[in-house]
Amino acid sequence: MESPTLEEWPEPIVPVQSLSDGGVTAVPDRYVKPPSQRPLLAGDDDRNDSPNIPVVDIGGLVATVDGSGEGRCRRSDGAAMQAISEACKEWGFFQVVNHGVSHGVVERMRGVWRSFFRLPMEEKKMYTNSPKTYNGYGSRVGVEKGAVLDWGDYFFLTVLPESAQILDKWPKVPHNLREITEEYDHEMLKLCRVLTKAISAGLGLDENYIYRAFGGEDVEACVRANYYPKCPQPDLTLGLSPHSDPGGITVLLADDHVKGLQVRKGDEWVTVKPIPGAFVINVGDQVQVISNAKYKSVEHRALANAVERFSIAFFFNPNGRVPIGPAQELITPQSPPLYHPVTYNEYRLYVRKRGPHG
Repeated sequence: MESPTLEEWPEPIVPVQSLSDGGVTAVPDRYVKPPSQRPLLAGDDDRNDSPNIPVVDIGGLVATVDGSGEGRCRRSDGAAMQAISEACKEWGFFQVVNHGVSHGVVERMRGVWRSFFRLPMEEKKMYTNSPKTYNGYGSRVGVEKGAVLDWGDYFFLTVLPESAQILDKWPKVPHNLREITEEYDHEMLKLCRVLTKAISAGLGLDENYIYRAFGGEDVEACVRANYYPKCPQPDLTLGLSPHSDPGGITVLLADDHVKGLQVRKGDEWVTVKPIPGAFVINVGDQVQVISNAKYKSVEHRALANAVERFSIAFFFNPNGRVPIGPAQELITPQSPPLYHPVTYNEYRLYVRKRGPHG
């Protein structure tokens, strides 16, 4: 079998938005999932007593870290520290409130990217991406030829290192898109410093352990704006196939009005109920490795909906050249290492060739 290349997609790309805006009344075969992978859209998750991922107030943690990310987590804020630790063990996901990111920054980010996705299709296609870096406008992940596709479009941008940014992939319209995105990215980096401190401390490690293990000032980061167009048959497809995040920490700005993120809990899929103003946090595969599986990188997926849905994900990742393995402080005769050290570049290449799978 021919090995997949990362230079180009195996088939021509058709933006999902062009199908939706074109008025399709049935999901094309390329997007129809096998029956075992289709979502159940019974509406039970709308009940007040249906489960939801934990919600953590991190106001006390944010107050102890300055704008550069320096400072110490306030260990006396035991409730927040314990809640994050338990969430990472039991769910791999949680929502944070009182996170220190202003409403204005969030709404500007939402607004400018919604405006981008409303541009004429030919203008968006000027930024079409390739699987080599994913930077730009795209509609698929993975390079497996003939794979069943997902009902969603996205725009992906490298944030850090700055030397890896692909400048001609930054949209020129809206004119303030880059300024607003960089403002948002700056706030996300500060929030991720708070989270890495809390997650490290919850493992009993030095609170700077994960940040340093990821490369310190040489960490990597990227942002992905997701647009899920309205779907004529949302019960036949998915907005994004089940997968775990390969990187470090993901901060998701979910749609306040339309639910779509589902998290696997045992044998069930739990629909996340976003709290307005909150961020959804999940730990990725690299945190699971460092924790020697004490913290879980959990499979999740995105639904398609009868109405459009929009979200923005920020990914805080290790430097690609740094080997990531279990923290030595967590290794004992009773808890031997479960993973061999692997660089994030090696792991990321594997994931990109494989595509989104659990």
